Amino acid sequence: MTVLAPAWSSPLLLLLLLSPGLHATPSCAFSHSPITSDFEVKIRQLSDYLLQDYPVTVASNLQEEELCPALWRLLLAQRWMEQLKAVAGAHLHALLEKVNTEIHFVTTCPFQPLPSCLRFVQTNISHLLQDTARQLAALKPWITRRNFSRCLELQCQPDSSTLLPPTPGALEGTALPASQPSLLLLLLLLPAALLLLLATAWYLRWQRLARALPHPAEQLPPAPRPQDTLLQER
Repeated sequence: MTVLAPAWSSPLLLLLLLSPGLHATPSCAFSHSPITSDFEVKIRQLSDYLLQDYPVTVASNLQEEELCPALWRLLLAQRWMEQLKAVAGAHLHALLEKVNTEIHFVTTCPFQPLPSCLRFVQTNISHLLQDTARQLAALKPWITRRNFSRCLELQCQPDSSTLLPPTPGALEGTALPASQPSLLLLLLLLPAALLLLLATAWYLRWQRLARALPHPAEQLPPAPRPQDTLLQER
C-alpha cells in the first residue's frame, strides 16, 4: 500500500531546507587546548638554529581586537613555516615541524581568503618567532574558553583615505580660533595707527612752535603819534 504525502509537504520541506537557520555556521572553537606547555622551548631551539636576519614578511595593518589578531598572526606565521619547510635541510626541517605543530591548529578553522587590504612589511625571522611565542602565550588561557567564529575573516585597519568626511560638528571643532581674525585685523590697522600717531605728534609740535614764536602784530613798531611828528619837525 502506497501512502501519498500531503500536497503541502514538499514545498514546506524545501522551505525548511533553504532556511538560513538550518545551515551549519562556520565554527572555530577548541574543546582541548592544542597549545603545549613547552612551545617556547621549541621556538627557542628553532630561533637558535636559524639565521637571525633571514627576511620574512608580517602584516602591518591588522585590525586590533581582543583575541582575533593573535589567531590571525599565527595563521600567517604558519604559512611561513610551511614555506620554510619546503626549502630546509633535514635538521632544520625537523625544528620547523616542531614549531609548525604548535600553530597548525589554526588551519582547522575555515578562514576566509586573505583580504586585499592587507599590507605586509619586511622583518627578520627572529622577530616573527618572538611574535609567534607572544601570540601563543596570549591565546593559551582562552583557547578552550572562547569561540573564535567571528575571527574567520581577517580585518584591516581603516585606511585614512577612505574615512568618512567629518561631520559639521567636527568641522566646528577644528575651526580657527577667534583670536586669529582679531590678530589679522590688528596687523592691518597697525600702519594706519602709526600714521595717525605721527600726524598727531607733528601737529602737537607745530602747536608748540607756534606758541613760542611772537605774534606778527607784536613785531610791528608802534604807529607815530601826531605830536611826536611835530616835535621832530621843530
